Amino acid sequence: MIELLTAATPNGHKASVVLEELGLPYEARRIDLSALEQREDWFLKLNPNGRIPVIVDHDAEDFVVFESGAIMVYLAEKTGKLLPTDVKGRSRVMQWLMFQMGGVGPMMGQANVFVRYAPEKIPYAIERYQKESRRLLQVLDTQLAKSEYLAGDYSIADIANWCWARTHEWSGIDVTGLDNLARWLEVIGDRPAVQRGRKVPQKVDPERDAEAIKGSARKMLV
Repeated sequence: MIELLTAATPNGHKASVVLEELGLPYEARRIDLSALEQREDWFLKLNPNGRIPVIVDHDAEDFVVFESGAIMVYLAEKTGKLLPTDVKGRSRVMQWLMFQMGGVGPMMGQANVFVRYAPEKIPYAIERYQKESRRLLQVLDTQLAKSEYLAGDYSIADIANWCWARTHEWSGIDVTGLDNLARWLEVIGDRPAVQRGRKVPQKVDPERDAEAIKGSARKMLV
């Protein structure tokens, strides 16, 4: 059994969607970010960086994996699914996974900070991160004009990027004209495993829960 310590964020959903796609048995534990549970000593022993998600593989001598991208690779390699085993195929997937980890996630995350969570509006920062996020989504769109998925077959690269790209409205990013991206967002969003993974550990409505999300994020920024 795999224990998933998580919250309803794009990075958290990356882990839960992969677990659902792979059909692995797991139990999810919600980490209360607003209460800063992720900074408690017991959690820091699992992830010194104090961030979700984290998994504990109880079938592998309680092996701990933190960092969402590392979790995805570990689970894919554990099952032999969603990640090619040939060198070139694996590299293609890893390139687009790293694209999300190093680009899409950090830039959209910073856009969220300055658009939604910062105590004061800083126009330069908002424009900077929204513009760069839009550029990165356009890179995805260009790639998706060449193939149905980012790296050939459906893979962890698609899941990782999708979990962030789907939140573009929350970041205030206009995706008008990115038709290939729109098609891909819809196709992946229609997958039953993806829909199940998005509800872990609880379903979040951005409009209904906006103030709670903002309050939680502001506490973490202190």
